[in-house]
Amino acid sequence: MTILETARKILKEGPICDHCLGRQYAKLSTCLGNDERGKGIRLVLAMQASEGVDKELPELLKKSVGSKCWVCNNLFMHLDRWADKAVIALSDYEYDNFLVGTRVTGLLAENEEIIWAESGTSFAEPLKTELNREVGKRIEKLTGKKANLKKPQIVALLDLENDAIELEINSLYIYGRYRKLVRGIPQTRWPCRECHGAGCERCNGTGRMYQESVDELIKPHLLAASRCEDTAFHGAGREDIDALMLGDGRPFVVEAKKPHLRSIDLNALAIEINSDSAGKIEVLGLKFVESETVEQLKSLKADKEYRMKIEHRTTEEKLKSSLDIISGNLIKQKTPTRVLHRRADLERTRRVHRAELESFDTDTAVFVIHCEGGLYVKELVSGDGGRTIPSVASLTGSEAKVIELEVIKVG
Repeated sequence: MTILETARKILKEGPICDHCLGRQYAKLSTCLGNDERGKGIRLVLAMQASEGVDKELPELLKKSVGSKCWVCNNLFMHLDRWADKAVIALSDYEYDNFLVGTRVTGLLAENEEIIWAESGTSFAEPLKTELNREVGKRIEKLTGKKANLKKPQIVALLDLENDAIELEINSLYIYGRYRKLVRGIPQTRWPCRECHGAGCERCNGTGRMYQESVDELIKPHLLAASRCEDTAFHGAGREDIDALMLGDGRPFVVEAKKPHLRSIDLNALAIEINSDSAGKIEVLGLKFVESETVEQLKSLKADKEYRMKIEHRTTEEKLKSSLDIISGNLIKQKTPTRVLHRRADLERTRRVHRAELESFDTDTAVFVIHCEGGLYVKELVSGDGGRTIPSVASLTGSEAKVIELEVIKVG
């Protein structure tokens, strides 16, 4: 069936606007707009009608003039109004690029299925694709912002049924490293184990196991700077609550959800976080990143370096000998008993690259361990009742445990 034969068949279904007629051939002559295609097809049909070859054509064409389009209900007559509504909705947000989306009504979706079935055309595009494009072009002119089909900062969703604009604001992601300079602070908020956040006697009604976290020391400053609804903290692993995080810090990404502002002065933000934390944490090297960085961070298999102060009941010679044996060797570990309540009981194998004694005293010693990520270093010392093999305790033949732990390098 030719283009004109198909167009004649479409016209017999009822009055149709140029946009909806031309959209059935959207994949042909892509340099044209759908309304231009529709006008062109209608013009050629009118010329055929004037020849008197097809006596039905004049009446079919006449019915479409000034009539309501049965496919879109004259939706394309209101493109400017939709663009104006979107610009008003977007006005409270800072953005460099955007995208338009559409939630069509059931009636429009049904009409579109009917015209596709009746015409049999294979060159059509969906109604909402054209609507998104045409409204998007008008928003570009009104705002000077550019549409971004792949990674928009904000999406204006045209809700046709409710005659409203919904906004989908994509998160803002900030990468950095944090140093934790005091003990007793977890990385993220830790709900109370007894009440699960509801508040009870154990947590003094706070719903928390610990009253502060690295996440919560950063959060209020990002909330204020970006005027976002909430934040999410993504760390490259985490250190124990009683451990310090020193050196150049642990990588993290903090996510600002539904931010009103995006052009944040990150140097000023870092200064504010650091000065307000009262020496508890320090953030370094803040920079804007894409969402993919979160996944990269979560899958990072970085080596770690620790400094540990231990209590022991052995000699310096035996301790040095145990560290020599551990250095360069693989360690087999079952999930430590202290975390079995929240982690699967698995056996892991991790390598210790280097273990060096820094200082030795009668009942304490300090040494540095450089190892693969995922090694439980406290259990490397204590042995955890034989669940870690070998360990300092098993190699020296005496009890040993970590009393102070510092992470001094990640990656």
